[in-house]
Amino acid sequence: MFGDMCSIATALVLTLCAPQPLASSIPERSSSAFVHLFEWNWPDVARECEEWLGPKGFNAVQISPPNDHIQGTQWWTRYQPVTYNLTSRSGDESEFIDMVKRCQKSGVGVYADAVINHIAAGSGTSIAGNDYGNRATPIYTPDEMHHAAGDNSRNCAVTNYHDKFNVQYCDLVGLPDLCTGCKSVQKRIAAYLNKMADIGIAGIRIDAAKHQDAGELGGILAGINGLYNFQEVISGGGEAVTPNQYFSLGQVTEFNYARQLAPNIIPDGKLQYLGNFGEAWGFMPSQNAVVFMDNHDTQRGEAQLTYKNGKLYQLANIFMLAHPYGYPKVMSSYFFSSHDQGPPRQHVHAGTSVACASGPSGLTHNSSNNDDTPWVCEHRWLPIANMIAWRKSAGSSGVSHFQALGGDTIAFCRGTTACIALNRQQSATWSVTLTFSLPAGLYCNIIQSDDTSSCQKIQVSGDGSVTLQVPPLSAVALHTGKKIGDAEMIV
Repeated sequence: MFGDMCSIATALVLTLCAPQPLASSIPERSSSAFVHLFEWNWPDVARECEEWLGPKGFNAVQISPPNDHIQGTQWWTRYQPVTYNLTSRSGDESEFIDMVKRCQKSGVGVYADAVINHIAAGSGTSIAGNDYGNRATPIYTPDEMHHAAGDNSRNCAVTNYHDKFNVQYCDLVGLPDLCTGCKSVQKRIAAYLNKMADIGIAGIRIDAAKHQDAGELGGILAGINGLYNFQEVISGGGEAVTPNQYFSLGQVTEFNYARQLAPNIIPDGKLQYLGNFGEAWGFMPSQNAVVFMDNHDTQRGEAQLTYKNGKLYQLANIFMLAHPYGYPKVMSSYFFSSHDQGPPRQHVHAGTSVACASGPSGLTHNSSNNDDTPWVCEHRWLPIANMIAWRKSAGSSGVSHFQALGGDTIAFCRGTTACIALNRQQSATWSVTLTFSLPAGLYCNIIQSDDTSSCQKIQVSGDGSVTLQVPPLSAVALHTGKKIGDAEMIV
């Protein structure tokens, strides 16, 4: 179907070319987490690394695609590449370099969203002033697109997810599909990713990986210099392309995580079922999985819980960060009321203030870009932010001491360093005495505050017993990193 230029090597050869992830680039998933600062500009990301992400212990930040793209106010313009110049709505190349260096210095890696499956649809002039159209851009010709036999001006459309060829060699929603098996395309993509690696990014998210043959994607990654990667592969029942086809290339998005966790967090769900949550539920192996409650796509579609669900959404994120399965990603949004709505015009940082919602209570925000606090900033909600250190304290330990007292209340520990109790009741405080695996002493409830001088203090007795008052739609979380002392009674 494709021209000679787009002939591909055998699947065997391409599979052999696929790189194994470098051990040094793989995060310790059970004890770390990252955040997606969706549509933030580079100066704001840099300051956030310095002032919040680094101090709170986030492992990395996922940024929006940094490359040149089509013009427009919609969020999805970022996902229509024109060139790989590092000029985008978020800033220019010098600002990108400054952001990466400042985040590095703060101990926060940068994961760039890599849109390498397709180019921009239609025609026009890019945000960096480059013309595109007729299935071509300044860096790609029509012959470097998948196309109909003998006619590089058209291609089939993705219509049948039970047909691997249709999914991976036809155009997704009208976007000209790159010939990812073509050597010229592979070299150009690799050069782009290596340029960012040389600048200092820690990894990449591979957008629409499902729509690229795993062997061909492996051919691209074989030319990349040691970047961590995770791949967007949306799972679907009975489909021809499955997440396990990409395990050898890096980590993979586990979309079933939120699909199955959310129904147990929303009202009438059963928290007690979460005792064996993870691979026993049919998920991919934990070491392969990147997990999230929602992302920039699903919060505009299938996600059952988003920031708009307030405290229920916060509770789901607390559980995600407490549980050892997968490598969790916290979503950081802006307020929106329509699917296509782009980011606010207002910067997040202004002097010493941030244009962020303070928490999940009463999120009835008008979504206008002119509001005083147009950014949601879920990663700044203290119960979520403080769980990052809790997760680090838990290390690689699995779940123990799982205690379920009805469908609305559970508690569990991770080794002997971190324990948590969650209350999904809408209005009732959970008064309970539990057994934790923590050493005896006084601890901060980090859900309320991680400031040892003012936090709520919880006593764990020598036999591990602890008496708690867990507020509705909230939690009590203790870890040895916030152990205040060995006092036998609260004073």
